[in-house]
Amino acid sequence: MFLSSQNASPCFQDFTLVMPAVAVGNVAQLAVDLIVSTLKMSRVGFIHTDCLIPMAGNNPYTTCKEDAEELHTPAEVYTAAEQKLAVLQIRAPIIQAKSKKFRQLLVSWIKASGFSRTIVLSSSHAYQRDDQQLQSAPVRYLITPSLMKVSGDALKELGWRELEKVAAFPGLTDTSAESRLYIPGGGITKGLYTDGCAEDLPLAVLLLFCSEGDNIPDALTLVNQLNDWLHLLDNPVSSRQEFTACAAKEHQNKSDTVGPV
Repeated sequence: MFLSSQNASPCFQDFTLVMPAVAVGNVAQLAVDLIVSTLKMSRVGFIHTDCLIPMAGNNPYTTCKEDAEELHTPAEVYTAAEQKLAVLQIRAPIIQAKSKKFRQLLVSWIKASGFSRTIVLSSSHAYQRDDQQLQSAPVRYLITPSLMKVSGDALKELGWRELEKVAAFPGLTDTSAESRLYIPGGGITKGLYTDGCAEDLPLAVLLLFCSEGDNIPDALTLVNQLNDWLHLLDNPVSSRQEFTACAAKEHQNKSDTVGPV
């Protein structure tokens, strides 16, 4: 259920939605924090659901003493009206038994809100890459047929690589064997992409292979890749400096942004 923090629900018609999958290294969540901080986005509402572990905490984007004690919740929506950009930040783990229910809620909300496209930021275990994935950059994408019609050429011009499918039964020499989409450590990424295809949603996944640890560089890489596509900031050099500054701040808050209710 989406609840507006204002008297009237915001209109998301023609907006791009960016959201994280809760995945390995929290890379996507850190990347979303960088976007919200850098663009100084406004909080317009939150999603209330029993699919997320109930948590709350102080304002992770505080700029002064007055707003430091604002209460923030596990799933909040921010907007930058000039860029026609909305961001859903998910700060709490998804309850495993309710993962499908949460995906259904997200798909229903996305469809009802009228977003022109949805971009899911995610990550996957670097150590489980196959040989072909080891021989290239660590960023991959997936795109639903609905979004492929309008954005497929743009992604090809960027030189991005689509996430490779892997053998369903590794080690077999039968070249006709079925292949599958495999995103270890990616949380709801695969399910959300599959749902997007089934529901004819214009949705893309931007994914980075990574390992647990200091994931600030990974988040910075993911955001800069996204910026190459969406042009959130016009000056690439300036954007890297700003994102790096925000990353340092968010890394300090990464472990204590929220706490159990």
